[in-house]
Amino acid sequence: METRLTWFNHINRDPRCAAPTTYAAAVARWIQAIVELVQRVQAAQRERDPVAGRTQKKERPTARRVDHGVRVEYSPEIDGEADPGEVVWAWVPYQEDPNRGKDRPVVVIGRATEADVAGDRLVGVPLTSKNKRRADHVPVGTGGWDPQGRPSWAKVDRLIEFDGDDVRREGSVLDRNRFDDVVGNLARYHDLVRS
Repeated sequence: METRLTWFNHINRDPRCAAPTTYAAAVARWIQAIVELVQRVQAAQRERDPVAGRTQKKERPTARRVDHGVRVEYSPEIDGEADPGEVVWAWVPYQEDPNRGKDRPVVVIGRATEADVAGDRLVGVPLTSKNKRRADHVPVGTGGWDPQGRPSWAKVDRLIEFDGDDVRREGSVLDRNRFDDVVGNLARYHDLVRS
């Protein structure tokens, strides 16, 4: 720091500066704090998932719209596996073209109940950070799923089914009250079975 801030050393010795030691030291601390903040932001950007939020085309989509009943449960467990009650990142198809979509946070609300579903298929509600003040957007607050800390809304008119292996990462656990609020609003649009 001494070599980078040599001009502060000059100010520090300049008799014309009022309270030079206090002023120069305060400015030096502020600059150092800003440099450290910029370094932390740059490090976080390097660690950020490069695929998150980018449009991707898939020949065979890994997620699809739910056309049948859903068994709702709240059983979050931060163990590296996606569980109902957690917000995870998964590929979500666009409504207008199911072969195109992007990674977005999804609230896992339960599991598919259809007997012909192969494996353990999860069911979730996509989140958005854009508040369109619509009845089908339920506020869920902020959480670890959004690195910018923006408030999110669950799009309860959409319900998607996906394989647990297709989840790229866990975001965090959704508070039980918010989870119940999302599920309560989902019942207006979808067939749910509560466990």
